[in-house]
Amino acid sequence: MLRLMKSSLPDRVKGVCSPPAMPMALAKVDQSVEVLKALADPTRLQMIGILKRSAEPVCICDFTAAFDLSQPTISHHMAKLREAGLVDVSKAGIWAYYRLASRLEPKTRALLDVLV
Repeated sequence: MLRLMKSSLPDRVKGVCSPPAMPMALAKVDQSVEVLKALADPTRLQMIGILKRSAEPVCICDFTAAFDLSQPTISHHMAKLREAGLVDVSKAGIWAYYRLASRLEPKTRALLDVLV
């Protein structure tokens, strides 16, 4: 007959062996997710590529011509990129001009270097 001996290991909650430490703060996770969601759209990724290669801000009308999309659709895409903190906008009369955000984090810039 085998006798079961109580082990010297601490009791554990069922299903939890060693809870991992969370590597990122939730605010940082949320910010990263917003950037990744914005870049996950093919049109927006191409727009970022154009802005990254452009020495000057790009007019919304140039995006409309390049993508054969309506101005409201282009503006929607740009709003998503602005919300994610990826682009800055300036206005001149009725036109909006976009450029990569001037204060992108180094890791975000490195991600863009890899993607576009």
